[in-house]
Amino acid sequence: MRPGSRHVHRFDRRSRSVRPLLLAAVVFGLLGIPARGGERPESGLPRAEPAEVGMDAAPLAEIAARMQGFVDEQQISGAVTLVARRGRVVHLEAVGHADLEARRPMKTESLFAVASMTKPITATAVLILQDEGKLSIDDPVSRHLPELSAVQLEGGERPGREITIRDALTHTAGFGGSQQTERTLQQTVELIAQRPLSFEPGAKWQYSPGLSVAGRVVEVVAGRPFDEFLAERIFRPLDMRDTTFRPSAEQQQRIARLYEPGETARSLKPATHWLIDLDGERAPNPSGGLFSTAADLARFYQAILDGGELDGRRIVSKRAVEEMTRVQTDSLATGFTPGNGWGLGWCVVREPQGVTRMLSRGTFGHGGAFGTQGWVDPEREMIVVLLVQRTNFGNSDGSAIRETLQDLAVRAVRE
Repeated sequence: MRPGSRHVHRFDRRSRSVRPLLLAAVVFGLLGIPARGGERPESGLPRAEPAEVGMDAAPLAEIAARMQGFVDEQQISGAVTLVARRGRVVHLEAVGHADLEARRPMKTESLFAVASMTKPITATAVLILQDEGKLSIDDPVSRHLPELSAVQLEGGERPGREITIRDALTHTAGFGGSQQTERTLQQTVELIAQRPLSFEPGAKWQYSPGLSVAGRVVEVVAGRPFDEFLAERIFRPLDMRDTTFRPSAEQQQRIARLYEPGETARSLKPATHWLIDLDGERAPNPSGGLFSTAADLARFYQAILDGGELDGRRIVSKRAVEEMTRVQTDSLATGFTPGNGWGLGWCVVREPQGVTRMLSRGTFGHGGAFGTQGWVDPEREMIVVLLVQRTNFGNSDGSAIRETLQDLAVRAVRE
């Protein structure tokens, strides 16, 4: 099959045999994992027909063909798209290829490097510790990380006040430079501390390695490696089976390859990036190191949409969710598309416009460097996930791919 040809995988409940369903029911029962809307024999949220959650099937049915159009134009090698409403998935499909050279088809269970979509998960870990009274987001960062007690502005002056954890979570600390991790998170923070601040804390918004600093705070306060804390307090409780900083050998076989524009028009070629380097010994990256699937991300977003819990398992308080997903940056200009504000680790749509025009005010989410997007529209009780792997195509937050998926999802809402 040629790289641009269509390869679509659909979820079809009628295609299942009774035996796998019974086996899954037994397994989930033994594990004590509750289900909504029936047993959940695979990862992800329960499924529903669009009409069951107040949606029209016709716009959702257009998504695969529209994504295939981007594949045919060599904008992407393939994509996985998901739409969920009221806690149930109404659309989950894959088109194209995860590996063009190997002709490996994209599948709904393909893994993606989600890059900065890691940031809201890191912020959630911080708020878990605040819920437990082990820190406050208004603590000076230096209370937990003494190496940041002597930071300076450009020119050598000391800042007018200390950097807080809130500053780090909202990209208003003044940190600059690379978000790449070193061998340990401690070494990463030590290097960040040596860089001059770009501005007084709280004065501006600048995308930064602030979430890497926050991840090190988690590690210090929790007294355990950052990745272990996430696995124990977020991934396992939410049954996010394929979300990890270090994919297993089996998971690596499902990773979608990264592509960039080829040497000729309408072509793609494999790309490399430090975020997808699995051979190094660097620490897990709180700013952008996770691999995940559409099904796993939907479970995390649903937990946040439901006020911090899913299937009876609470990971963070409702109050913390409200704090994370409200605009914290007042009138400061923020990225990466017009009309946004910033919460704690989350981008928040303050004034819908442009690529966010169809979303409700207060929609929150995050994109990733490789074109991935995940957004939660609380007014519509809807989740939209886009997973692709491409680089050097311009601003991925403002892409036509994102805009198309969101537009079709919103058009499907009927009540």
